[in-house]
Amino acid sequence: MPRGNPDKAVEKYDAIVIGAGQSGGPLSSALAKAGMKTALIERDLVGGTCINYGCTPTKTMVASARVAYLARRSRDYGIGTGRVTVDMRAVRERKRKMVEQFRGGSERRLGNTPGLDLIYGEASFTAPKQIEVALRGGGTRQMQAGKFFIDTGGAPSVPALEGLRDVPFLNSTSIMELDAVPRHLLVIGGGYIGLEFAQMFRRFGSRVTVIQRGANLLVREDDDVASSVADILREDGIEILLNTEAVRVTRAGEKSVRLTVKTRGEKARSILGSHLLVATGRIANTGKLNLIAAGVETDKRGCIPVNSKLETNVEGIYAMGDVNGGPAFTHISYDDFRILRTNLIQGGNATTTGRMVPYTVFTDPQLGRVGLTESQARELGYNVRVAKMPMSSVARALEVSEDRGFMKAVVDGDTDRILGCAILGIEGGEVMAMLQIAMMGKVPYTELKEAIFAHPTLAEALNNLFGSFVK
Repeated sequence: MPRGNPDKAVEKYDAIVIGAGQSGGPLSSALAKAGMKTALIERDLVGGTCINYGCTPTKTMVASARVAYLARRSRDYGIGTGRVTVDMRAVRERKRKMVEQFRGGSERRLGNTPGLDLIYGEASFTAPKQIEVALRGGGTRQMQAGKFFIDTGGAPSVPALEGLRDVPFLNSTSIMELDAVPRHLLVIGGGYIGLEFAQMFRRFGSRVTVIQRGANLLVREDDDVASSVADILREDGIEILLNTEAVRVTRAGEKSVRLTVKTRGEKARSILGSHLLVATGRIANTGKLNLIAAGVETDKRGCIPVNSKLETNVEGIYAMGDVNGGPAFTHISYDDFRILRTNLIQGGNATTTGRMVPYTVFTDPQLGRVGLTESQARELGYNVRVAKMPMSSVARALEVSEDRGFMKAVVDGDTDRILGCAILGIEGGEVMAMLQIAMMGKVPYTELKEAIFAHPTLAEALNNLFGSFVK
């Protein structure tokens, strides 16, 4: 039986978007501008994870941490400075202002879009094409539409670690609200999020220990990339414990936690820390949508499976962004919007099939990645050639004393086309984008090898990179 108040009038829309993230916000505007009466339901904050809890705040804080790092290294450049101090309240305030600025701009754009109703509340389905919205200010609204678009994103997951519910712990959102530098930060998880925070707080002045159950950090990367990242973090003074399982956690007084860990082949031991960050992944925000009433299927992680056009198993209901279980990156969420705009408004036939998934890990140096890894290319049977060059061979990197890491490109030996790359180095994400453009244009590596790039730039290193085949 459908839920909801049968005596309450049902408001009718052409389209309802649930979640004002990096897909939902622009899509709702596009639908409204195309003449569809549209409602955008947001339970918390416009902008989704990216603006409020992800890209914008973390990269703002990464920038503050880098300034502290460079200040301590000033004598490497012949510059003298005094004692470096970190004011976490000021760091936090800078982060908050940046988030408010970005979010405020999004709210104004959405609020000023004719034909679009921005409604704050919690949406849940009462029937396949009907929802009830528990309004933020109290009361409910019953709403229906011919098309629904779900963009509710994800949230930090909580692992089944003994004692975790009984101790104060941090996740990727709450750690950014600290008002003091942790004495000793324990990080469970050696993925992208955990490592960015580990290096950030090491630079702020914390002692940092990373606990990773696998044999390498960054499990999706080639072994040489993951190992080099680990070496760089160790050089920065971060303790990395690989092949190590977190067994249980307990309180150790009012201001400390005790984490028991078990490294493969060794006896269990305990580590005392002042703060514990749990960075073991994210789960989909679908628990309160009552998708059963809509007949929408979910997988074991709570994600909503979709086809290449972002359609769910129910006609007229779509899922986009992190909630559909695809690559959890802002730019992928935005591309989901573009696919839906192309197909539903512009009459096109866009799909997710074969799209590139570039990303940058904002450790320092950055790791820019796109396309196939070396191991993936070999598994697919390509005639693999690997070009690899240390950043210590890049003139620009040497000039600015930022020569850690390496450039690596995977090439198809039969066609000379670039299959993928990993750029672990200063501005690695920007250099990666150059190779991505070459891949998009099907430009063979030989063109980059002989191209004229301005000197001295990081780009000109591509000349030498493609003269440095190692496999």
